[in-house]
Order: sequence, then structure tokens, then C-alpha cells
Amino acid sequence: MADLSQINRPLTRDSVRKAHSLIKPYIHLTPVLTCQTLSDLASTPQSASALRDTPFAGRTPAAPRLNLFFKCENQQRIGAFKARGAFHALARLTDGELENGVITHSSGNHAQALACAAKARGVNAHVVMPTISTPSKIAATKGYGAEIVFSGSTSEEREVVLKNLMEKTGARFVPPYNHPDVMLGQGTLALEFEDQVKDMLKDRQERLQDRDGFGWRTELNMDRKDGNMFPSEGLDAVIAPCGGGGMLSGVCIALDGTGVSVFGAEPEFEGANDLCRGLAQGKRIEKVSSLTIADGVRTPVGEIPWTVLSDKKKLRGAFSVTEEQIKAAMRLLMERMKVFVEPCAALGLAVALYNEDFRDLVQRDAGEDGWNLGIVLSGGNTTMEAIAKLFETSSVEQGERAEGSLGLKGEKTAQNVAG
Repeated sequence: MADLSQINRPLTRDSVRKAHSLIKPYIHLTPVLTCQTLSDLASTPQSASALRDTPFAGRTPAAPRLNLFFKCENQQRIGAFKARGAFHALARLTDGELENGVITHSSGNHAQALACAAKARGVNAHVVMPTISTPSKIAATKGYGAEIVFSGSTSEEREVVLKNLMEKTGARFVPPYNHPDVMLGQGTLALEFEDQVKDMLKDRQERLQDRDGFGWRTELNMDRKDGNMFPSEGLDAVIAPCGGGGMLSGVCIALDGTGVSVFGAEPEFEGANDLCRGLAQGKRIEKVSSLTIADGVRTPVGEIPWTVLSDKKKLRGAFSVTEEQIKAAMRLLMERMKVFVEPCAALGLAVALYNEDFRDLVQRDAGEDGWNLGIVLSGGNTTMEAIAKLFETSSVEQGERAEGSLGLKGEKTAQNVAG
């Protein structure tokens, strides 16, 4: 990519709008779905027994009121939001800058996104992938015509391979998340989300005025005194997964000044919740070594995304969940809402359902009105075999994680692996 000092695009909502105008012809307008069952579950207090042996044991379960809206980036090109950042990054590069192609490192989704964008632009793509990458993501990246070179799973191993390949090819590096153009591209999903929910709520409120042939309201849950099903005319908050922070920071930038609160969602397994820890400590966590099932977020927040995410005016907070909670949310999304997602995509719903700190915050802030909460389903790049393996045992540690082989030498390590 271009030298950061040469980039004069400010990290603002207007910059996200300009990014959207550039990439709109090349990406999908992904749908926004709702599910009354999941909204009802999120609005029901957890049982005291469910909180036993958790950090929330002994607390009175929160009783927030939540209307959930799901932005389905699992239906985006290449099956994940990453297409947005990759297409925007390449759109900002000249033909001369792309003469030797592009190069990146990724465990899968950014790899596919860059390969897809490079193919559309007619340039070569080189991707360094750790051996812990899932076979389906490796196959898809190859399918877009990228040259793949494998590395170990630690950041040191990856950097050596990446440096050697860049010297050999002269290709332009396009980072998975740590670049303004990538962040602005990812943030375009929030602009769409905001407008789509406003349109949906306007349409539903109009339909609430009508009765069908049986004398029933056309919508359920009509217990508000003012007769309105929803607390506001749009989104009150958005929660999105966070790994390197490219997408979450982009969402923060896109929604800055709108009154919509933004939250991050992370796995807590083996310290994968580096954003939560970093915010608590007041400094960025530089290394993550986790084999969480949410393989797309096995990386620390990048330096540039951190400048956004550490701003309390832009990101209101971050929350983490366990592996079993991720699996439970993933099961609900697939069985109740009928959407096919990878574990990372379930992080936001898991927080809304199971993290009592978040649920208590909603209850205190929103009261009886509740919130229209937007949840970003970040991707759906997994396989039936991987899902079957994930759910075949109740002990997460017993299964081979994310369907991939582990280290180059068989070691079970994963450090700073970008999704």
C-alpha cells in the first residue's frame, strides 16, 4: 500500500461514503434479517443456574429489551465483509503501483477478498497463509487465482515468509486491517445497515396500522403503551466482531456523530479478547496467541484501528464470551434463523444473549423502551465437516480447532493470525 504519510483521506463518515461510492458496483448489498425468536431470547433474563460458575454468579440476571437486526455479510462476495476493504484498497492504487501485483498475509477471509479484487483488477495476488487455515478457505483463495505460500502460525514465521516473497515479487502489500483504506472500505457495511434498518422500521410501522382478515395485528410484541413495536426509528446500537479491528473501527467511523452506539465482541479463550484487555489497561495489546474456534479473530488490534477503538466517543465498549457461548449462538443462528455462519459471525449474538455486563448496560440505558440492536454477521466461510467436528464433543479442547492442521511442526500455537 501507499506510505501512510501520503494518505490524506481523513477517518470520517464522509470518507466512508466516498469509499462506498467507489466499491458499490463490485460488492453485494447484503440483506438485513430479523428473527423474533432470537429477539425474544435476548429479551428474556438468563436463569440463575445459567450464571453459576461464571463471573456473573450471584447477580440478578439482567432483563434488557432487545429488537435484533442482522447484517448478513456472510452473503457478501467471498462470503465475508473483507471484500469491502480489499476492493477499496485496490481502487485507491494506480496501475503503476499494481504493476507487480499485490501481496498479503491472512488465515482466509482477507486472502480470498484480495484474490477476488485482484482478479477483478487484472493483477496477480500472492498470499501468505498459516498452516492452521481451514482447507475451504485455502481452496477458495486458490480458486480466485492467488499464489499461496504457507508459513508457520506465529507472527515471526509469517513476517519472514512475507518479507522474502515481497522481495522476490515486488508486489504491493495490502494489509488485512491495519490501513485507512481497508478500514474505510469495511465501514461501508454500517452505512448500508443504518439505511436498511430505517427503511424496514418505517415499513413495519406502517403495516402495524393495518389488521389482517382475522382482526390480528400484522406484527407481534405489541406491549408498548404508545402502540409502537420499536423503540426508535433506526438503530440504537451496533455490535460487531473484533480481531485486527479493521471492520469494527470502520463501523465506528461510519456511525460517528449519528447517535448510534458501537460495541465490539471478542472470544475470551486464551486471551483472544485483547481489545477488552487493552481498553481496561489503556494500551494496545501487541500479541495474541489463541486457538479460539473463532479463527478469524486470532490477531491483536492493529495500531491504526486502535487509534479509533481507543476513542470512547467512537467505541462505547467491548465484551467477550466463552467458546461454548459462541457455539450456542452459532447453533441458534443456523437452527432458528436458518443462516450459515462461521464462528466469528456468532460473537455479537453471543454477547447479546450471554454477557451480563452488556445486558445490564442495555437495561440501564434503554429501560422499558429497549434498543434496536444491529448485529454484524461477519462471514460464513466454513464447511459442514468443520461444523460437525465443532459440535461433535461438548469439550471444546478435545476437537481439532477450526478443521485446520496446526503448526508446521505439529505444534498447537497460533499468534497474531489475521483473518
